[in-house]
Amino acid sequence: MCKISIPEQMRRIIQYIFCGLLFLSFSACKTKSSNENKTVFNLNIDQNLTSMDPAFARNQNAIWMINQVFNGLVQVDSNLNTVPAIAKSWEVSEDGLHYTFHLRNDVYFHDDPLFKDGKGRKVVAEDFTYSFYRLIDPKVASSGGWIFNDKVKDINSFKAINDTTFRIALSKPFPAFLNLLTAQYCSVVPKEVVEHYGKDFRSHPIGTGPFKFKYWKEDEILVLLKNEKYWEKDGDQRLPYLDAIKATFISDKQSAFMNFIKKDLDFFDKVDGSYRDDILSKSGKMTQKYEGKFQLLKRPYLCTEYIGILVDTSKSIVKNSPLRIKKIRQAIQYAIDKPKLIKYLRNSVGIPATAGFVPLGMPGFDSTVVKGYHYDPAKASRLLAEAGYPNGKNLPLIKLSTSTTYKDLIEFVQGELNAIGIKVKVDVSPNASLRELMAKNEVNFFRGSWIADYPDAENYLSVFYSKNKVPFGPNYTGYFNKEFDKLFEQSYYENDAEKRYALYHQMDNMIMEHGSMIPLFYDQSVVMLQNNISGFPLNPLNLMILKRVKKG
Repeated sequence: MCKISIPEQMRRIIQYIFCGLLFLSFSACKTKSSNENKTVFNLNIDQNLTSMDPAFARNQNAIWMINQVFNGLVQVDSNLNTVPAIAKSWEVSEDGLHYTFHLRNDVYFHDDPLFKDGKGRKVVAEDFTYSFYRLIDPKVASSGGWIFNDKVKDINSFKAINDTTFRIALSKPFPAFLNLLTAQYCSVVPKEVVEHYGKDFRSHPIGTGPFKFKYWKEDEILVLLKNEKYWEKDGDQRLPYLDAIKATFISDKQSAFMNFIKKDLDFFDKVDGSYRDDILSKSGKMTQKYEGKFQLLKRPYLCTEYIGILVDTSKSIVKNSPLRIKKIRQAIQYAIDKPKLIKYLRNSVGIPATAGFVPLGMPGFDSTVVKGYHYDPAKASRLLAEAGYPNGKNLPLIKLSTSTTYKDLIEFVQGELNAIGIKVKVDVSPNASLRELMAKNEVNFFRGSWIADYPDAENYLSVFYSKNKVPFGPNYTGYFNKEFDKLFEQSYYENDAEKRYALYHQMDNMIMEHGSMIPLFYDQSVVMLQNNISGFPLNPLNLMILKRVKKG
């Protein structure tokens, strides 16, 4: 019988593997024991997370995650009131040009090896000077430059009076400024860490928020851990309640929903796609299949879905378009049955937009003052005849542009317009292509949406200010009205909120009467949570706030 000898090197490798397996087994048991009472909030992000750097908080996924790791001077509560954050109080000068903030003295950045002894240092006013100038620094090329670009002169507009006093000097009054500062772009960041990592700060974020960054493998997993030294409290309890947040990146919504049903996810956002009818009845109620199995929450979301009409007659595509005629634009407004659209295409998620462009949920919204359009096909036909096209006779074919995602919605509109004699051809483009066409005024009848950047109606009405016409801003319809511009500029000097709202109502009514924008519905956010989740606040900005959430 032949004896086979194992070389010494191989024997050592086998020993290492064996010991390693024992260690892993022991660690797993130990981890299971120590983590039994740990609460991890599991969610899925269906698109890639672009950045964890607040200077690039340009989409919802980035905003949601950045909001867990960072704080700013101020923040919004569930009712969109601006309330203290790192700034415990503030004063605004009588002329509306100077904002002085008094900072808390107990806010620290998360621990990082770049700080002395690896311990996070205290936040001081100079940190805000640095953080805010980053947004307008051309070297950074932040997507949040619009926050300050037309409001301050230069870095000297941001001044640290001392460690706990910070002042901002505006070039002109802007009453919505405090609301604007609640945007995640305005989070405070530590200079030494940002400058050490440079562009890689996007994946090495250090903030002051309730959760601290732990791990991110792009397109796969993101882990945030509880900040044990977080400054904010709920009564006597230091926040947050959760021990960790784990985000996965499953792009297929159907697969992600199945994970939620299996309770692998604690949170699921949006009811859309092939499973909408599975979850919601046409009246918007949870179907019997899922009743009691999880929570379904619905609330107004500051997003107006609309159809825009280019009305700038200096553009060649407008000169010969029948849409240049106001009565035809108004006929289109009356021809669309918005409640029917919402019920059958969206399972009653959304509110018919029968007031103005400014959506339900926005402070100052008042549908009794701002008059939009209700479904009235007889009136639509009458206006069409008055415009010289009875029953649409001799009316040229009109092209209505949309992105793939909203094809069914726009085809519904096509059917409504065809019913009164307005022949429409639906043109479908990728979302990015349509946005580019809109931004160049190369499309004159198009589907769009406007989501609030901050909770003030100025954000919506700026879309119709003449100085924001393409290519200088998002006035994609080319609307121009001297009286509107006058009221818009006047609103900057009105500090009384109720008087400013009255100006907003006047402007919104002007837009609606002109008919160059057809609001279809004011959106709603729909959130699903497992039954053991509590303390999840819904707000009209659809901002994810997890610091007060409890699990089980």
